[in-house]
Amino acid sequence: MKLKYAIVVAGLMWISLRCLGQQANVNLDYNPQKDTEGLIPFSAPVNSPEVHDDHTVTFRLKAPNAQKVVLPAGAIYTANNLGREPLPFTKGEDGIWTLTIGPLKPDMYAYHFIVDDVQIPDPSNTYAAFTAMPPYSELIVHGDGPAWYDARNVPHGTVTRHVYHSEVTNGERELYIYTPPGYNPKKKYPVLYLLGGSGELPSNWVFDGRVNFIMDNLLVEGKAKPMIIAIPNNQVIHRNHPKHTELTFDIFEKELRNHVIPLVDQAYSTMKSPRGRAISGLSMGGRHSMFVGFRSLDLFASFGILSAGDTNAETSLAQFLNDPKVNEKVDYLFVGQGTEEANGFMGQRCVVLHEALVNHNIEHEYYVGGHGGHDWATWRHLLYYRFLPNLWK
Repeated sequence: MKLKYAIVVAGLMWISLRCLGQQANVNLDYNPQKDTEGLIPFSAPVNSPEVHDDHTVTFRLKAPNAQKVVLPAGAIYTANNLGREPLPFTKGEDGIWTLTIGPLKPDMYAYHFIVDDVQIPDPSNTYAAFTAMPPYSELIVHGDGPAWYDARNVPHGTVTRHVYHSEVTNGERELYIYTPPGYNPKKKYPVLYLLGGSGELPSNWVFDGRVNFIMDNLLVEGKAKPMIIAIPNNQVIHRNHPKHTELTFDIFEKELRNHVIPLVDQAYSTMKSPRGRAISGLSMGGRHSMFVGFRSLDLFASFGILSAGDTNAETSLAQFLNDPKVNEKVDYLFVGQGTEEANGFMGQRCVVLHEALVNHNIEHEYYVGGHGGHDWATWRHLLYYRFLPNLWK
């Protein structure tokens, strides 16, 4: 009887470990917000968000004294055609507000709540983004298994955080480096310098962009070349500074030349030539890649402009556009944006850049795809489906 009891207990323990509950944060699960045990996230008052297998999602907020709770428009709305009007929660007698929406497309979405006109992250969601702007929560709508941006049982690269002193910004700064699985210091690797947008920190390309998992999965699928990915902090002046546009590009170029590239080339086995370097970024990072990268052909030969451009490209990029040897100097130039942002202001900037490149017979790839807008769903899509597979070919 004792042996049978021990077997049953061991079996129940194995089941509980295999069927982890809501936001257990034990494994890097592809479905962390599916409720499998009826447990509430540690230290949270309610279970939120709860993602169901039919791709509907239930949000909950315990706020008995609140008068109004809504889910405002954002990435969830854009990808799932939910319009632009805030969706109201319903208050229960227990003081818990609830909202169920969907089904939603499987993806990762940033979101907030607005409670009595105050914007807050979901206080019961353990998946929150740490950025250079007020924090937000992350909704992870799972599919039938791990997606191409999830951690899979494959060889993984290494992400290292470097902290260094900058004479340019007069302070301590950070830089994240991804090295591919099996990194060999006796080999020379090309380097992609990958930049964030307004309000993004280098870590956002890891936690929101999942670039390390995307690269791991592309490599095991044989769809990309092994490379080092350097993710510097391209916040070099306060984003609300009145002369941000006039100052940021010169400051960031100096930071790249004086600190970032020398650090990477010294610490890693890199190809120290333009042919071995690429620069890419999203939104503001795309503009850094464009305005700094296009005038730094002594440093870079490949470019990825993600959800960025300039409505005055013919003038602002005149030196690059009118360089008679530009097609000899550039290996790969990618311009891409999301399907749902193509008709807005952000998308128009991208279109104008594309048209300027066409008018000057500059070879490039222009792509519009995915179901996202000006958000991480788009930037992950652009990396996986287009930019990284075509880089260094």
